[in-house]
Amino acid sequence: MKIVVGLGNPGKEYENTRHNAGRIVVEIIEKKLSDIKIKFITPDNFMNNSGKAVAPFIKTKKDLENLVVIYDDIDLPIGKIKISFNRSSGGHNGVGSIIKSLKSQEFLRIRVGICPATPTGKLKKPKGEDAVLKFLLGEFKKPELDEIKKLSKKIAEAVETIFTEGKDKAMSLYN
Repeated sequence: MKIVVGLGNPGKEYENTRHNAGRIVVEIIEKKLSDIKIKFITPDNFMNNSGKAVAPFIKTKKDLENLVVIYDDIDLPIGKIKISFNRSSGGHNGVGSIIKSLKSQEFLRIRVGICPATPTGKLKKPKGEDAVLKFLLGEFKKPELDEIKKLSKKIAEAVETIFTEGKDKAMSLYN
């Protein structure tokens, strides 16, 4: 079974927050990819417990190979994505929870940029743990959310490529 997970937090108060970028994207691409047999998951538990929602669907090595996790990345500018495979959590608690629950990091991730940048491309990241947390749990500004929604088309194409032509092809086209 092909599985695409969009990480985020449940509840109305988190709906359009930056930390919910994965969840926002999955809700959009699920409609675009209805012709491919994919199980889309937006966990109903909080980000730090994402592994509990994903683990029941991953029973074999083949399931693990067909898992794509989509989530926010503060180290990428808004409008950019990065596809990676078999990497650490990079400090992302949702991904860390999945790695811990599956006892493996051998799955695909699509990181969605959420950080504003200057016209020259320099990231405008908040400084300090409290500022980062406030930023992540803060709502997207309207133009940022529009950019994420626009980016969903590219992410849908990347997911389709992953499942039809393989991860290496997707990485070469979309990274």
